[in-house]
Amino acid sequence: MSIKEADRVLPVTTRESDPTRERRSVLRPSRIRMYEPLVIGTLSVFFALTVWQLVANARVYSVLFLPGPWDVAQAFVQLFQSDDIWLDIATSGEELAIGYGMAIVIGLTLGLLMGWYTRFQFGLDPFVNFFYSTPRIVFIPLFILWFGIELQPKIAVIFLGALFPIIINTMAGVRNTEAALLRVARSFGASDALTFRRVVLPGSVPFILTGFRLGIGHALTGLVVAEYIAAKHGVGQIIAIASQTFQTPKALAGVVLIAGTGMLLTTVLHRIENRFQSWRPQIR
Repeated sequence: MSIKEADRVLPVTTRESDPTRERRSVLRPSRIRMYEPLVIGTLSVFFALTVWQLVANARVYSVLFLPGPWDVAQAFVQLFQSDDIWLDIATSGEELAIGYGMAIVIGLTLGLLMGWYTRFQFGLDPFVNFFYSTPRIVFIPLFILWFGIELQPKIAVIFLGALFPIIINTMAGVRNTEAALLRVARSFGASDALTFRRVVLPGSVPFILTGFRLGIGHALTGLVVAEYIAAKHGVGQIIAIASQTFQTPKALAGVVLIAGTGMLLTTVLHRIENRFQSWRPQIR
């Protein structure tokens, strides 16, 4: 069959003859669906606080054991009426910023290298698995012995807590790069450095940001535990002293302060992650 005969026999498909091509595959959520998580989450929190307050008002247990949300709110206001709270917040903020910042820089670097170079991963895997599976709290006595009770032991605990989630998620992002994309890049003669910079690194960003979000939780846990054991100032020290002196509302106010900080940082990182994933189709 010649080309002219084939043109007469075979149907010609054009862009106009296939209306399904004109429809986008990405579903844009409606305005109601966009705000549905916020509305449902707010209502669930309001319901939980209401039930908590009703149980506390019944005084089945004393305020020492079960303070209500209103008691915690009053303790929170009194906490900020003290001048020492700003020194405690500044101390905890400095420890968190230094420890978490170091974890981001070193964890991101090691995660990218371990994901891209297999032999490098083989060499560091035993250490990553060892320290990741070991509770960081067991290192606090050693850190106090080595560094004292100043900032250094707290920074070390925060650093170790946030480091390994970042390493593992970054390495997973590099390893999960689609093989088809790598083959296409290499078929066009891209070097390893160019392939890594243009293909692997952008594809790993969602995994990296997930590691950052997980690292925040581990970093805050390390901060509170380290300050609880040995510290002169800090939010963890506020919680420790309030618990030891049976000031339960004040202790819960410190917990709310730590939890609010974690939620704020996690929300910021989650929004950044969603921005990098905006190209993905949304599934109903």
